[in-house]
Amino acid sequence: MLVSGCVVQPGRVVFRPPVIAVPPPVVVAPEPPEVMLVPDDYVWDGYEYVGLVGDQYYYLGPGNVWLVCEPFRLERFHGWEGGHPDWRAHAVRNDRFRTDRNGRVQPRQDRPGRPAPRKREDEH
Repeated sequence: MLVSGCVVQPGRVVFRPPVIAVPPPVVVAPEPPEVMLVPDDYVWDGYEYVGLVGDQYYYLGPGNVWLVCEPFRLERFHGWEGGHPDWRAHAVRNDRFRTDRNGRVQPRQDRPGRPAPRKREDEH
């Protein structure tokens, strides 16, 4: 008769507990926090405020939060930009609208060697 854990050896039956292989624990790395960026400066393109972070354009949306420009906004902005190639030199320093779409205030990302834009925020 065989019972789980029993091993038959010549001349006798011995009990050895079964060896259970336990897989290593699954480690799930936490997802990195979503990085929400806020432009350090922006311009008024005749419709809305638009700013640039890296190669991504943002517009100032409802509730004064920065949102990624959809293709139609980007197309309109690039049309405006064609008539204002020096817009970066006339951009307004963003000290006022520092909130991302999650409601968090983002610090400035000033870069060394970059000229500081004008401080006025009332110019359109």
